[in-house]
Amino acid sequence: MDDIYIDLAKKYGTPLYAYNLNMIKTQIENFLKYFKSDLFDTEISYASKALSIKEIIKVVKSYNLSLDVVSLGECYTAIEAGFNPKNIYFHGNNKTIEEIDYLLKNNVGCVVVDSLDDLANIDMEAKKLKKGINVLVRLNLGIDAHTHKYINTSYIDSKFGIIYKCDEFYSIMDLLYKSKNLKFIGFHSHIGSQIFDLKAYESEIDKFIDVIKDYKEKLVINLGGGFGCRYTLEDSPAPIPVVMKNIITYTENKLKENDLEIAKLMIEPGRSIVCEAGSTIYTIGNIKKTPNRLYYFVDGGMADNIRPALYQAKYEAFIPGAEGKEEVTIAGKCCESGDILIDKVKLPLAKKGDLLVVRSTGAYGYSMASNYNKLLKPAVVFYDLENHTDKLVVERETLKHLLDGEK
Repeated sequence: MDDIYIDLAKKYGTPLYAYNLNMIKTQIENFLKYFKSDLFDTEISYASKALSIKEIIKVVKSYNLSLDVVSLGECYTAIEAGFNPKNIYFHGNNKTIEEIDYLLKNNVGCVVVDSLDDLANIDMEAKKLKKGINVLVRLNLGIDAHTHKYINTSYIDSKFGIIYKCDEFYSIMDLLYKSKNLKFIGFHSHIGSQIFDLKAYESEIDKFIDVIKDYKEKLVINLGGGFGCRYTLEDSPAPIPVVMKNIITYTENKLKENDLEIAKLMIEPGRSIVCEAGSTIYTIGNIKKTPNRLYYFVDGGMADNIRPALYQAKYEAFIPGAEGKEEVTIAGKCCESGDILIDKVKLPLAKKGDLLVVRSTGAYGYSMASNYNKLLKPAVVFYDLENHTDKLVVERETLKHLLDGEK
């Protein structure tokens, strides 16, 4: 397996985001196989913020998944990739008028409403353009999913969602039912990311059961995503088949107990589809010994992976073809003391020019990449081990790209 990283680095250079296409497809197939019910329809919507590039959109489209976007750029990328806008769900807590006009003019299928102001803007533009659109109302169900505070999206004062039966909620529903352009189809919630405790989803389903008791119509219920991934050996996410079976079975049982029906159950996996399929390949540059540390400096860092600095995210790495163990710190080349990719990890003794591969960077690496320190964004490659092929899907930025738009 090490050979693939060596070959890709020789062919495309480093830093390089490298995705195992076979792993992506296996994850999608597992979701599709196990997220099924005889009692209600099911739908899987890829949360494109995890990785929003044309190539992954094309893969998602080939499996007939729908798509979750949160910005004009993500929506534009999807449509340019040939994705059917009717299968797009447009999220966001502060949609601009430009974004709302774009999604309406391009016949996006559904918008997820996050506040009364949000809904009023959508209704105003829909009237102006004489366009109709389906609406999901995002609820804040107040569930603590026991994740990092920056990725827990369902605590009481979260910026996301509406508290059920508060004054704002009633105003939203009143406007929805009065609107001639907006069609209320159900509710959405998202309780956080990197969720390992399946009881969190059961709590979310319980909350939704209490909500739908108040409605005669059969509603769409979207549970969001947040399914855990393995970054290090400390992580122990349940396999996707187990998670999906648990969600389906629990929902079916709760509906039967309460003599209720729903039109559809939805989920929004993003990270869990692409995370473990992606790795970042670096080249080790200078090696530095301080009184208490041995540093390996790589040709990337927080500009291509901000998560360690932002979330204290942990990763594992290896050096292809090398042996032995040495406690080292992997640091990037940005002019920040916090530009540490991995702190004190056991790795083989390396030399300048060796490759270093960081695992599980497939989600939010490229999506959150920046040009901090005017660093160039890495290229992105998809490789297919079964067919022994690889494909450049995003070109490496050049110095010319870096100054595009500057006057």
